[in-house]
Amino acid sequence: MLFFIHLRLIMIKYKKTFASVLLILISFVCSSQSPPEPLQQRPPSPPQLVPIDDGVYLLLVAGFLYGIYKMYQLKRKSI
Repeated sequence: MLFFIHLRLIMIKYKKTFASVLLILISFVCSSQSPPEPLQQRPPSPPQLVPIDDGVYLLLVAGFLYGIYKMYQLKRKSI
């Protein structure tokens, strides 16, 4: 029991040192792992055709209206 109390006092006193040593040991373990196996070569997939211009105009209008709203708020706040 006395050993655990003494160990707890030591850990409180040397908390930063203990954390630094622990991080260094963890980095050694991480760097000593073997590298992953190389991926098998596959032919590239054809590009996916995604319609992005359907919602762009709606997004631009929403951004424009939000900008007007924020300008109105700033002007109202400064008056």
